[in-house]
Amino acid sequence: MEKTAQQENTDNLKPSNFIRDIIDRDLESSKHSGVVTRFPPEPNGYLHIGHAKSICLNFGIAQDYRGRCHLRFDDTNPSKEETEYIDSIQEDVKWLGFEWGEHLYYASGYFDKLYEFACQLIKLGKAYVCELTTEQMREYRGSLTEPGVPSPYRNRSPEENLTIFEQMKDGKFPDNSRTLRAKIDMASGNVNMRDPVLYRIMRSQHHRTGDTWCIYPMYDFTHCLSDMLEGVTHSLCTLEFEDHRPLYDWVLDELSTPRHPQQIEFARLNLTCTVMSKRKLLQLVTENHVSGWDDPRMPTIAGLRRRGYTPTSIRNFCSTIGVAKTNSVIDLALLEHHLREDLNKTSDRVMVVLNPLKLTITNYPEGRMEELDAENNPEEMEKRGTRKIPFSRNLYIERDDFMENPPGKYFRLSPGKEIRLKHAYYITCDEVIKDPDTGEVTELLCRYDMNSRGGWTEDGRKVRGTSHWVSADHAVNIEVRLYDNLFKEPVPGEGKKSFLDDLNLDSLRVLSNCKAEPSLEGSEAGKRFQFLRQGYFCVDKESSKKKPIFNKTIGLKDSWAKKQR
Repeated sequence: MEKTAQQENTDNLKPSNFIRDIIDRDLESSKHSGVVTRFPPEPNGYLHIGHAKSICLNFGIAQDYRGRCHLRFDDTNPSKEETEYIDSIQEDVKWLGFEWGEHLYYASGYFDKLYEFACQLIKLGKAYVCELTTEQMREYRGSLTEPGVPSPYRNRSPEENLTIFEQMKDGKFPDNSRTLRAKIDMASGNVNMRDPVLYRIMRSQHHRTGDTWCIYPMYDFTHCLSDMLEGVTHSLCTLEFEDHRPLYDWVLDELSTPRHPQQIEFARLNLTCTVMSKRKLLQLVTENHVSGWDDPRMPTIAGLRRRGYTPTSIRNFCSTIGVAKTNSVIDLALLEHHLREDLNKTSDRVMVVLNPLKLTITNYPEGRMEELDAENNPEEMEKRGTRKIPFSRNLYIERDDFMENPPGKYFRLSPGKEIRLKHAYYITCDEVIKDPDTGEVTELLCRYDMNSRGGWTEDGRKVRGTSHWVSADHAVNIEVRLYDNLFKEPVPGEGKKSFLDDLNLDSLRVLSNCKAEPSLEGSEAGKRFQFLRQGYFCVDKESSKKKPIFNKTIGLKDSWAKKQR
């Protein structure tokens, strides 16, 4: 049984980082009596591995300090939001091992209060209605080296602005024809402070409020006030929001709110051979480069789950990379290393032949079947026990495990050579049968040493080669999907016109004639196995008794561990 995040937190002493140092000082100085964090996703797509880092950080810190973490949906842009995304986000957070209890919130739940706060800013002379178009606003904003130009509507009276803003709310104007802007400083060196937009007109059906509103607040205005209303103490976000922090503080200061959460930025997660942009992930889905948001090649949490990743491996990975103040790119091999470590402990070993070659044991009685013992997981023998596997005269082995004219130091099966069948007997290849037209090997005729059951012989002889196998009379036909990285290059699109130029067109290969031992029949979706000598595999959600489907999660080789030696 997989450990929950809560159980892991009691097992491990969390290392310090700059965020924990800030929290420690705040608690020591009595600035706060407790810790409240939040995870505030926009429901406009599926969460990815980068979000997993934020989830583990926000929920993990709340747990460590015996505080709480809120799940809050920033649903302020109904044109891009769907209930499907909300459901998937909740499923992902729970799957990772975290709970929010009663603290589930929506920014849309604050729309009335946010409107009142906007009116308050207008009355204070700190916000105004602007009629510049998006293009004009961009021109007026200036550049990094030149100050912006004030809007011609900037000096309207508070009374006039309140009237027009109410008319905006009442639907008197077309979409995008007017905005409410903060009145700050058009010459600020931080362009985010050059009278940013607080509200825009958008007629779009909202998943929770329907047609009640036709104006919607912007993220920067919504986020700080939502944090304040919920009593959040430490608002943890990624580095791209660092330049937005002055606006976060400005809104709260100008409104003289009773609480002032502290925004703290940390480096976002970037992985090699992966894209993390929601826009790019959406493009992969809408242009059918993948089968959907949960395609096992996608870096979404749903995709990783379907491929066979475990929540423990993702949490351990996020703990290992830690929290930094500067962005960097993490080698995908590190994530895979943590995955292998967990799967090695938790996955049962089974035998599956991906590319079957028929093998007949000529001196084994026809019609006879015996059951052999096989350990489920040598890492946890006492806990995982053994299973029975059928052995018969007719078997399948991997085609790659036979070579008619082998080179030196070849230890698999070849004419006249003896090898060991895993969990079974020693066999020797006596004859090779080929297709007369193509010359392809179609069957191997072998004999077995009946006194070598379990790999032990009376004379104590040893063989170098061992092959896995399945009984042809009892095999389960399965489909296996072999996945590779979706992108060929460490940084997709670097130096090219598009990130799509680096798509790996061979990232999926489907094998439809694989043979599995009967213990895999009826395996439930999501169950993980180690196919001996092949790697780790997971039962796909589309799998059925009629068509069992297994996704390759990852191979056995651990490149990251080798790098560390």
